Amino acid sequence: MALFSKTCTVALALAAAAPISAQTTPALTARSKGSSKAPVTVYEMSDFQCPYCRQFAEETFPPLERDYIATGKVRWIFINYPLTSIHQHAAAAAQLGICAGQQQGFWRVHDLLFKYQETWAPLKEPGPFFVSLADSAKLSKPALLSCLESPETVNSVRADAEGAARSGATSTPTFYIEGGLLEGAQPIQVFRQVLDSVYAVKAGKTGKTGR
Repeated sequence: MALFSKTCTVALALAAAAPISAQTTPALTARSKGSSKAPVTVYEMSDFQCPYCRQFAEETFPPLERDYIATGKVRWIFINYPLTSIHQHAAAAAQLGICAGQQQGFWRVHDLLFKYQETWAPLKEPGPFFVSLADSAKLSKPALLSCLESPETVNSVRADAEGAARSGATSTPTFYIEGGLLEGAQPIQVFRQVLDSVYAVKAGKTGKTGR
């Protein structure tokens, strides 16, 4: 493990850098959950067309959100890492998420994209299906379409992906956790072990600083 080998038996690969350095931009805030003051920050580098990412989102993330994010221990940030060489619609799905975030609807679209992944992934042209999610996500369709046509949206997804690559991620999902990388849709027990250990170290440092 990169920073916490003495407190955790699960090995994390050493990360080259955090995938994104600016944690307070509006675009990133829209794709974040949890307090900005949380001792631990996790960057999830994910691909909406990735089956393992879907498995994590539907099975593992809900209890993590309940036990670590809602309790103020962890701030969670979603980073787009579309693996376009194997997932032809992943970049378009990421763009939809970016645009939903502009209307504070990223997490609603996040859930819908993974829920209906098996519906849109095989489509030759998933664009109409993506736009149809606007109603379910309670988004303005005209604003969504305008955003999807903007070059800045493509650039935002590219910046995410480049940041993920710089961190050392080579597959999805990969999680950057305070200097280390955890790869794959690991069982919930693995995440608990890692987060509990990292939190103990980070919270301990914070407590000593505050004395």
